[in-house]
Amino acid sequence: MIEFEVDDAEQTRAIGRALASHLRAGDLVMLHGELGAGKTTLAQGIGQGLHVRGRVSSPTFIVARVHPSLIGGPDLIHADAYRITDLDDLETLDLDSTLAGSVTLVEWGEGKTEALSDQRLEIDVDRPHGGEADHEDGVIDLEHMDDGHRVVVLHPFGTRWDGEFAHLGDEVVALTAEAATPTDE
Repeated sequence: MIEFEVDDAEQTRAIGRALASHLRAGDLVMLHGELGAGKTTLAQGIGQGLHVRGRVSSPTFIVARVHPSLIGGPDLIHADAYRITDLDDLETLDLDSTLAGSVTLVEWGEGKTEALSDQRLEIDVDRPHGGEADHEDGVIDLEHMDDGHRVVVLHPFGTRWDGEFAHLGDEVVALTAEAATPTDE
């Protein structure tokens, strides 16, 4: 188990970018977390790190999207299993036929997609608390209710991940610092 605490969406994406350098074709990554926790934000970072085509966005209404690699690496299959109710529904996604040649990232897959691989990475994205609602003249402003704080926990399953993340923390720190550094234009 590897745990990170982040304070904003860019730090969550940095974890995804760092994680992407450890992913390869055949990897199954399952993202767990409540609505709005940051699963898709993490997926965006993974997509950036894998250098795939297209903006990674929530696949809720599409169910699954293929993001082809722009650099000859594995494609990213980004799926949402929220509406999947049984194994017959899961089979319609045909994830088992694309698994070997891509990185498969599944949101809401718990209890549904574990059977795809015993060599999987499960990631919990937790929003432990929100911010304070602003009040002015009896009006509640919800803009700052989400303070950005998240806890991201990686749970590797199987020998595929043995020793894989020895330097992941340092990589995340470097990518977070890089993103925060202003550039001269």
